[in-house]
Amino acid sequence: MRVLVTGGNGFVGRYLVEALRVRGDDVVSAGHRPGSDHRHLDLTDADNVRGLMEDARPQLVFHLAAQTFVPNAIASPLETFDVNVMGTARLLDAMRSASPRGRIVFASSGQAERPSDPYGASKAAAEMVVRGFAKPYDMDVVTYRGFNQIGPGQDPLFVVASFARQLAEIADGSSPVMLVGNLEAKRDFLDVRDAVQGIMMLGERGKAGERYDLCRGEAVAIKEVLRRLMTIANVPVEIREDPQRMRPSDTPVVVGDPTKLREQTGWTPQYSLDQTLRDVYDDARRRVAATR
Repeated sequence: MRVLVTGGNGFVGRYLVEALRVRGDDVVSAGHRPGSDHRHLDLTDADNVRGLMEDARPQLVFHLAAQTFVPNAIASPLETFDVNVMGTARLLDAMRSASPRGRIVFASSGQAERPSDPYGASKAAAEMVVRGFAKPYDMDVVTYRGFNQIGPGQDPLFVVASFARQLAEIADGSSPVMLVGNLEAKRDFLDVRDAVQGIMMLGERGKAGERYDLCRGEAVAIKEVLRRLMTIANVPVEIREDPQRMRPSDTPVVVGDPTKLREQTGWTPQYSLDQTLRDVYDDARRRVAATR
């Protein structure tokens, strides 16, 4: 199958592209960082989006490309809305011309349920854009809300990867001080490898026009994640709150319900949170060692 993955060199996108190619699909990976095996995609440029879609003419599109880092979204709200909302509209408009019978799986966010910042609001608005295209143009669109996807290879800008990186540096001899943000917030953490299997199943078995929660369905406090990582690392640390890591509008609890996804596709997570955290920490140790 001819498949286009936008955001293909992002955290989730890299895992998805690899899994699709292992499955035997003909995959076009595209995003804002060009590479030897990766097409350039600028969601703010309608001509660029249209050209990519006309060249690829995919049977299936996984639209993951977005501004996903909340602090950056807060710092640049207009750019975030242009990429996440209008960029999605540009992609759908190009697809209805180039691949009108193709399926698109759109990656929204658990933050879209009760938006409290430009990122969540942009994803909620993008969901409305998707619905606005689907019915009048008879487009085959499936939406999923991703929650906190974690795993090896994630940018340490994100909370779990940041904890693991700091602990790995401490284990390597750095100062035993960990900088943290809000530890009281509760999030629904899912291994990226489980997430990719769910995304692929939605491409195969998801119902057009439906929206699914891609998650574990369990809210875990960030302080509990830190405690488990500290147990895995087994190094003495001093925890300090960092004002720069505090968000002005941090939703206390974000949790989803995977029931519909499980019942309609048969998907279930295979990685426990503890296994994922061990893998994240081991990856951080390897990366720190490589920088010596």
